[in-house]
Amino acid sequence: MSFVPVSVRDAFAQRPRIVRAALVALVALCLVVTYAVLTREDEPTPGGPVSLATGVPTGVYHRYGELLRPRLSADLKVRVTVDPSGGSVENLRRVTDGTATFGIATADAVADVPARDRDRLRAVARLYDDYIQLVVPSRSPVTQIADLRGRRVVVGSPGSGVELITRRLLREVGMDLERDIVPIRIGVGEATDRLRDGSVDAFFWSGGLPTGAVAELAAGWPVRLVKLGYLAGAMRDEYGPVYREAVVPADAYPGGAETPTIAVPNLLVTTASRDDELVRRVTETVMENREAIGREVHAAQLVDPRTAIFTDPLPLHAGARRWYRSVKP
Repeated sequence: MSFVPVSVRDAFAQRPRIVRAALVALVALCLVVTYAVLTREDEPTPGGPVSLATGVPTGVYHRYGELLRPRLSADLKVRVTVDPSGGSVENLRRVTDGTATFGIATADAVADVPARDRDRLRAVARLYDDYIQLVVPSRSPVTQIADLRGRRVVVGSPGSGVELITRRLLREVGMDLERDIVPIRIGVGEATDRLRDGSVDAFFWSGGLPTGAVAELAAGWPVRLVKLGYLAGAMRDEYGPVYREAVVPADAYPGGAETPTIAVPNLLVTTASRDDELVRRVTETVMENREAIGREVHAAQLVDPRTAIFTDPLPLHAGARRWYRSVKP
């Protein structure tokens, strides 16, 4: 008969209990991990309520934001508000000072932000391009920007990207916005009414195609677009690659004609300090709903993950970059 020390016999006797305890702990850990994975997408997004600064109520920015809002709210499980504004310049100010979580802005307005503030900004996506539109009555003698001298011209709402680019276009032909025209600062909705009743001679607009307010005007009253494309090269030389020559197609508006113009990209913008997971999920929602929104806002059909990462003059937010990498082939 062999002799086994008591301490050794006790160790062997305890082994089943140790193994059982380890297995129980392992199963519990697996359940916790599985629960976390399955419920993560149902949890409210870090960062609390979300606000999106858009633009004038009759513009493409605001329409796009209104269609995006319920989708963001459903995906993020938080309250999402869409706030009208004067446009790009005001949106950037709101994002920078924290009164808006996200904002839509043209790339030229972003580039115009002082470097100290721009360093705090990050891009979520390049969305679609705005087309610069100078709208006049069809019988107007205005055939080029220089013909606006002395006339009553809508230059966009205060704080808009429209006003920024109008000032630059006038400067390219040797004119000053304050001295050489009668500037009227209102949104595109009111501008169409004022052009129709004859209290203004022309209006500038920067927006996706087609812009609803301009389309409604053209459907019931004869208007035309003035060619601006010949200034694209000079604008690029002066202000950088945010501008490119483009063409408004003839079918953009009722009774329209193909018109060379200038285009500028729109960016969805936030701050560098915004929570990575929040930005990742916003990026996902924007990209996964582009076709549904595009059925109602034609410009949104151009939102594309392959081009959304080209957000110069801003770098991508880390959360947005994480989403784009996750879907990269």
